[in-house]
Amino acid sequence: MVAQSEPVGARIEVNGMQMYYETSGEGDPLVVLHGAYMNIPTMGEIIPALARSRRVIAVEMQGHGRTPDIGRPITYPNLADDIAAFMDAVGVDKADIFGYSMGAAVGLQLAIRHPDKVDRAALTSIAYDFKGWHPDYRAFVPQIVPELFVGTPMEDAYRELAADPKGFPALVDKLIALEHEPMAWETDVAKLKTPILIIQGDADIVDHAHTLAMFRLLGGGVMGDQGKPLPEARLAILPATSHTAIMGQVELLRALIEPFLNGETPKGWFEPQAQ
Repeated sequence: MVAQSEPVGARIEVNGMQMYYETSGEGDPLVVLHGAYMNIPTMGEIIPALARSRRVIAVEMQGHGRTPDIGRPITYPNLADDIAAFMDAVGVDKADIFGYSMGAAVGLQLAIRHPDKVDRAALTSIAYDFKGWHPDYRAFVPQIVPELFVGTPMEDAYRELAADPKGFPALVDKLIALEHEPMAWETDVAKLKTPILIIQGDADIVDHAHTLAMFRLLGGGVMGDQGKPLPEARLAILPATSHTAIMGQVELLRALIEPFLNGETPKGWFEPQAQ
């Protein structure tokens, strides 16, 4: 493992907020997008792991971490537009994306709304329709109330970094509203040309049938070994892994993400013939 220098933090004006971000490593740019109620530290060791081979730009989105909230709803299109504007502001024309949970949905919307900004996207725990969440999770969504988050690690992490330590209830209200966002992006997903790696746990909050449907919408699900190049879309399901256990499997994630970002494909017996 190559030693990494400490991440460099900064703020930049984006759509009416001072967005906080950290840069680490060298190489092609990789924008990292955290999940709901998270921040850069709670993403854990995956950031320095990916920074071994990439210039990782980790962003804290609206109301999360050190980026203050502003007077508008938190929606996936809003957050995706923020990331596109952020990339413009820091001088990154195009980048790879790694997103987890809420950040994965933001990454998907970024590819849909700003395809010229995204080279490749590794998206972890992603659905393109509310109906794609696991049935148990869909049943749980109507029961989500602000009181569930009082005294949790999510509240602790928020208070540790937030510019307004008293702003957590307002953030919770916005993220509960986000859970009810209809999504329904199937038509848009089917039109995507962006290479996408889907990652999820086998005990995740996404229904496996939905994940497979998304993989096929993106062009995956073919039989290989027919002398033709494989599709750009890829799928990885982590065994014995719940939603919150995914980010702790750092080396496994890195082993999946890095070859995908590099466009590397495992070699089979029946390789396409050079033209």
